[in-house]
Amino acid sequence: MRSEAIVETGRQLTGPEVTRYARHVLIPGVGIEGQERLVASKVLVVGAGGLGSPALLYLAAAGVGTIGIVDTDVVELTNLHRQVVHSDTDIGRPKTESAEAAVHRVNPHVNVIRHDVRLDSGNALDVIRDYDVVVDGTDNFPTRYLVNDACVMLGKPHVWGSILRFDGQVSVWWAGHGPCYRCVFPQPPPPGSVPSCAEGGVFGVLCAAIGSVQSTEAIKLLLGIGEPLTGRLLVHDALRQTWDSLTVRADPDCPVCGTHPTVTELIDYVEFCGVPGAPAAGEEPVPSVTVHQTAEALAAQEPPLLVDVRGEEERAIAAIPGAVPIHLDLFRSGAAFRELPRDRRILIHCKVGGRSAEATRLALRAGYTDVANVEGGIIAWIEQIDPTQTPY
Repeated sequence: MRSEAIVETGRQLTGPEVTRYARHVLIPGVGIEGQERLVASKVLVVGAGGLGSPALLYLAAAGVGTIGIVDTDVVELTNLHRQVVHSDTDIGRPKTESAEAAVHRVNPHVNVIRHDVRLDSGNALDVIRDYDVVVDGTDNFPTRYLVNDACVMLGKPHVWGSILRFDGQVSVWWAGHGPCYRCVFPQPPPPGSVPSCAEGGVFGVLCAAIGSVQSTEAIKLLLGIGEPLTGRLLVHDALRQTWDSLTVRADPDCPVCGTHPTVTELIDYVEFCGVPGAPAAGEEPVPSVTVHQTAEALAAQEPPLLVDVRGEEERAIAAIPGAVPIHLDLFRSGAAFRELPRDRRILIHCKVGGRSAEATRLALRAGYTDVANVEGGIIAWIEQIDPTQTPY
């Protein structure tokens, strides 16, 4: 599907601007008029992380006049292998601040608007309203559904990307022109079933591949050139170096953009997507212990069995001495309960507590009575008990 330009031409380019963007101006389909459209354009980038980094740099280099950046995180050392708008000197700095500096190093003429807020149902419409295109570089399901629904309600196209380990996906969701995100993914996956990048890892350079496609799609939409990825889901496998294009269609029964929508205002997206390890409706929270209580129990004459539900790669970075590795998947399949004793207290931990809370709940459902989740997991253990180990 070919689209029309969604931005009107603005002011004339100055002489230095013509020189700066000359290689754009020479392209049939872009030209002076197209570059003037880009200078008049406003693009919101949600997330100044792995996907937002290349998108921000290329949108700025292309001459997009106004770029909004939404993020509330600060730069951490673990970000730097993939989030190329940040550097060592930015550690501890708000991501929007270091991203703004990186954008201005590429193109000092871009107007950057920092949104140091966490998007939610109370502010998303106001933040998104004034932008022409939204680039979604978020890494969590509540924000993805929130951005989608807000864009549907405002009639905005949004360019979505997703990455995990060696795999990436990208598409353009634009209700009325093709499907929205909910048409293709009507329900979020069960909480905790899809690991985050912090849990599963991500191949750093994959961000460049997916983020650059996102910026390409945003620019095509602004200019009205080529065929946008509306109605197509692009799937990238970095290990095989393949790109597959899947046809996706609008769902007439979609609760947001369908014929008879039932979601007509923004909802509580955290509740909609669920929280890993959270109790189901009517269920009590799982029993828990602090890392200090865990350390005391492990030092006792009859210590509990400490179970580590993380993967082998995580355990190679940091581990609590004496912990027995039993992967969360074995709790989900029930195989773990063929190994776990029923006559001994069991404490379960993971990285920060979400996966171990799920394992604890599954153990309780399997009839175990003396089992508890270690709050904060290995990260809390490193911070409060053993700082000689390496955080990740």
